Amino acid sequence: MADYRQISVTETDGVSVVRFNDQRILDAGSIQQLGEDLFQLVETEERDKLLLNFTDVEFLSSAALNRLIMLDKKVKESGGALKFCCICSGIMDVFAITRLDKHFEILDDEPAAVASF
Repeated sequence: MADYRQISVTETDGVSVVRFNDQRILDAGSIQQLGEDLFQLVETEERDKLLLNFTDVEFLSSAALNRLIMLDKKVKESGGALKFCCICSGIMDVFAITRLDKHFEILDDEPAAVASF
């Protein structure tokens, strides 16, 4: 398994569960590294079931949202699925305003999200 700087990854029932190391994903360097870490899961490790767990995340910049959209495209191109869970109300508001709540499948908790694959 690879060494990641911005995320930690575990496996549950064949689903790669990704947790973020930072509570606030803001600066360009962190977002760049986050993108590299996430894309490596799909491109290098060929993981096709990704669940991003936002339990510890309090804030996402618009640039981070862009990375998530790009990741979703990569996952779909490889025939996989990307889902989100445990998003706090503040971030969920941003998803709703940008209509990304309609673009991504977002579930309340990790067990339900894993079972949905």
